[in-house]
Amino acid sequence: MNVSKRNINNIFLIFAISHLIIWTLVPSVTNNNLPLDTIEALAWGSNLDWGFSKHPPMSAFFSEVFFNIFGPQDWSYYLLSQIFVVISFYYVFKFSIEILRNEKLSLISVLLLASIYFYNFTTPEFNVNVCQLPFWSLVVYHSWKIYNSKKISFLDCFLLGLFGALGFLSKYLFIYLLISIDILFVYLIFFKKSKKFDFKYLITLEVFIVLLIPHLIWLYNNDFVSILYGLKRTGLENSNILNHINQPLIFLIKQIGILIPLFFLIWLLVKKVKFKLNLKDKNLIFLITINILPIFLMLLTSIITGSKIRTMWMTPFYLFFGVFLVYLFKSQIDLKKNRSFLIGVLFLFFLSPTIYSYVSLTQKDKRTDYPGREIALKTQIIWNQDFNKQIQFVTGDEWKAGNLSYHLKSRPTWEGPTNDNILKNSSQFICINDVCLGRY
Repeated sequence: MNVSKRNINNIFLIFAISHLIIWTLVPSVTNNNLPLDTIEALAWGSNLDWGFSKHPPMSAFFSEVFFNIFGPQDWSYYLLSQIFVVISFYYVFKFSIEILRNEKLSLISVLLLASIYFYNFTTPEFNVNVCQLPFWSLVVYHSWKIYNSKKISFLDCFLLGLFGALGFLSKYLFIYLLISIDILFVYLIFFKKSKKFDFKYLITLEVFIVLLIPHLIWLYNNDFVSILYGLKRTGLENSNILNHINQPLIFLIKQIGILIPLFFLIWLLVKKVKFKLNLKDKNLIFLITINILPIFLMLLTSIITGSKIRTMWMTPFYLFFGVFLVYLFKSQIDLKKNRSFLIGVLFLFFLSPTIYSYVSLTQKDKRTDYPGREIALKTQIIWNQDFNKQIQFVTGDEWKAGNLSYHLKSRPTWEGPTNDNILKNSSQFICINDVCLGRY
């Protein structure tokens, strides 16, 4: 690229801030209501616990933090999502500078993320997938610091355990990254013996386990409901022998489809599509560990169990794919071809929000068209006709009841599905369209 070395950071900053502003502004203007997963997280957050029926607690926790700061302002939750995305971009950039040792190539590796729709089109919906992103990038970064250092840092081990736990508490599939990194270190320490065991590694494990204990207790007390929900989503109950073949094939085809724009941008940069795998290259080994191994383990899971791997589950898996491809083709990359590459990046960068806006404005049957505020206002009027005190709780499904919890001024606690015990113990309540509201 025809830019001075000192301007690389500024270009990255412009890219990151532009991404944050555009993807906060576009859904704020074009959507009438928050997406389903964000409303669910807010519903859970109104009654914070160490876990919920579908997922561990971190997405609910961060949503509730923002609610306590901003209240029912839709734009703030789009901003929350983009903060998580941009933090992950920053650590991808920081990691790429260390492993590529070339600021221009590092910038390219981050710009490539504009071609992966997980990091643009789907980001307005703050959910467990987006919640993983900064922790995924932080775990990779601190794993790299430990992997690449002769002297193990206590701080890196502590932070690795911390961010690993926060990632796992965002979504259980985070374990695929942790297992991949563990496989690498076990191989290096006990089989190849190129790295010595250091007792500081136990700090990582200790911090990770200590932070998980409250959630593990919650899981036990709630019959492992969130894990069972995740297994149910894979379709294991209806699995047959053909699923062990067709589900992995479908998974592979989808992953290739997702990466086509990324491959196109790389093609714009390289002289020839030619590379050589040097398995003695420790940098390449690490990149394979964090990029290919987690995906392979997902594929292996589908082959062994016949389970369906849902596309959105792969959201964090490609964060470092740009770094991987740039490292693989670095000798083939022609920086003189940067103009066509930048045009391609800019085209995809603006195409995605344009399509998002068009879909949001033209399709009127989406969750984001739900009249949440209007329904909450009407519900409040009906409540006020019978009672003169604030609504303290709502019950029902996360969508309808969650919208009321979010939009009503009293911010009632979501108490889960409606059941007789809740209503019997309430002093006042009314039920409207499968949702009940009341006071304790």
